[in-house]
Amino acid sequence: MEGGRFVGVAVDFSACSKKALKWAIDNILHKGDHLILVTVRPEGHYEEGEMQLWEATGSPLIPLSEFCDAHTMKKYGVNPDPETLDMVTLAARQKEIMVVLKIYWGDAREKLCEAIDKTPLSCLVIGNRGLGKLKRAIMGSVSNYVVNNATCPVTVVKHADD
Repeated sequence: MEGGRFVGVAVDFSACSKKALKWAIDNILHKGDHLILVTVRPEGHYEEGEMQLWEATGSPLIPLSEFCDAHTMKKYGVNPDPETLDMVTLAARQKEIMVVLKIYWGDAREKLCEAIDKTPLSCLVIGNRGLGKLKRAIMGSVSNYVVNNATCPVTVVKHADD
């Protein structure tokens, strides 16, 4: 993958990650950039499919044409929603960018930081679920961890209820 910047967006196909993706498309991406969607699946013991092959290192970079294919994504245990697929397909065509997906398995905080270093990403955009202070203290905030430990600029797009 040559030319342009490598812009990462953390996606879990939730409303807040779709908002972060839309923000990145509207505000950061330019012609020739690469959009790297990074998703992290829970750690587990997988007995079949691509998950077992790539559990330790993450999947190879999966091109847009392949991650739009439900059969291919089933091998990885990922089910991208139609709204996300529509957003990235339109952005790829209109902004003339390359879109790929990278899948990791494990703790989202650590794996997002790993993705920054191993891809390497120019920047990362991540959504924020807006957990309250108590839930954030108990569960930990993925976005807070990434902001404090990432080796590239990180933009947190807050999820506000409409």
